[in-house]
Amino acid sequence: MGLMAHPDFWKRRRVLVTGHTGFKGGWLTLWLAMMGARVAGIALAPPSSASLFDVAGIGRVCDSHLVDIRDADALRTAVDQIAPEVVFHCAAQPLVRLSYADPLGTWMTNVMGTIHLMQALRAQTDLGALVVVTSDKCYENREVGLAFREGDALGGLDPYSSSKGATEIAVASWRHSFFREHKACVATVRAGNVIGGGDWAADRLVPDILQAFGAGHPALIRNPHAIRPWQHVLEPLCGYLTLAERLHTDGQAFAEAFNFGPHSDDARPVEWIVERMAQQWQDGASWQQDGGVHPHEAHYLKLDASRAHADLHWTPRLNLETALQWLVQWYRSHHSGADMQSFTLDQIAAYESLGR
Repeated sequence: MGLMAHPDFWKRRRVLVTGHTGFKGGWLTLWLAMMGARVAGIALAPPSSASLFDVAGIGRVCDSHLVDIRDADALRTAVDQIAPEVVFHCAAQPLVRLSYADPLGTWMTNVMGTIHLMQALRAQTDLGALVVVTSDKCYENREVGLAFREGDALGGLDPYSSSKGATEIAVASWRHSFFREHKACVATVRAGNVIGGGDWAADRLVPDILQAFGAGHPALIRNPHAIRPWQHVLEPLCGYLTLAERLHTDGQAFAEAFNFGPHSDDARPVEWIVERMAQQWQDGASWQQDGGVHPHEAHYLKLDASRAHADLHWTPRLNLETALQWLVQWYRSHHSGADMQSFTLDQIAAYESLGR
């Protein structure tokens, strides 16, 4: 089954998670705290009125700093206070369609925000590892039907995708120019389309589907035939944790880019996802195609994760059917008034048990 994160490594280790008020950063913060890490977070306030940060009580398990990473001075001050040993950089403007409305803000956050962080971290003498989260959309996508490998050309037609390609270039430059002689090792990670409980981001597929189902309306789907590498959020997070451990203990050999994607059979069209979710939700859940005019989004997107398999012994543990079951169970539990911090930690523990 491959390697899992090692709690002994993380116990009492000072860890910074940027973007801890978001979806992926929130799950990562809970997991790190569960393993005994001393977690600090840097982020804006939660991006939606309902948020994993609030629902799962993430502020209770970390030292939370509300800082805009576009503000270099404020970011540097917070980083100096935290003095991290490991950093996971998840903070970003993560939405393709929003990037059309705010291209400048997207680039300032995703590119310059990352550069501001790297500049602040250069002064951190205890730092051993920096993992920068970019995106599976960082590649130049010519729609040729092949899975992307880490050495493929970077690019992106929309402002979001191009900002992530530019972030990859910036990280590679800072790694070569400033971190070669530094104790810290720097890697980038490119994950598939992550799903899981607690994602309420506007204009994202799974939250939109569940909001429609919960309201008793058909879900409106823009591109039902678009293919994406779907995976539960815990899958790439396991990879990020494993990679950070190797960066910290084994050094520059792991300071490169890594894809974390599902098995090839789990790269499915949107139509398949929404139909399975409707079956699991029941209560008459349905969907229909949104016939409006929409900006460009890639049709075909798959990742080749063979480097992570070979170098990190990482492999997915949840097939897509099970990932969707976990997702629906999470939202059903939330709707029933369950303690969602406990429920989320239980799902993390169940995931960990799959690797034993």
